Amino acid sequence: MRVSFVGHRKIEETQKLQNSLYDTILALINEGATTFLFGSRSEFDDLAWEIVTEIKKQYPFIQRVYVRSSFQHIDKPYEEYLLKFYEKTYYPSTIKNAGKYSYLERNMFMIDNSDYCIFYYDSNYIPLLQSSKQNALHEAKRSGTKLAFEYARKKHKNIINLFE
Repeated sequence: MRVSFVGHRKIEETQKLQNSLYDTILALINEGATTFLFGSRSEFDDLAWEIVTEIKKQYPFIQRVYVRSSFQHIDKPYEEYLLKFYEKTYYPSTIKNAGKYSYLERNMFMIDNSDYCIFYYDSNYIPLLQSSKQNALHEAKRSGTKLAFEYARKKHKNIINLFE
């Protein structure tokens, strides 16, 4: 069974969130989860990776997989670097021509290939941008996490939203 993680770049990391994520991951392992898919560039991904890595000490059979949204072809030194943190890494072919939306394609690939999707999705979240407030509000409507959450719902995936 596969599990993916998708969340906002910035999160409010609390002990309650850490405990909920830890307990959720353990429960899914007990239901048969063995593979955990990660993206990058979000505090939620980082927290999920830290917790899965800690749990891996007890359950060495679980695998951490880094799904790249860039660098279709990587050299051996970079691959070796990534494999210090993950058991596998790959670049889905669906991302090849996605351009600036490669992270969205990556998230959709992870969702499509997961039995459970663990989110940190706040419907009121507004990404911090270095542009005007009007632009920030416009971008918030296109939040990558929001789009991924809606996609997972449309695909009738098992969603666990730890923001709630």
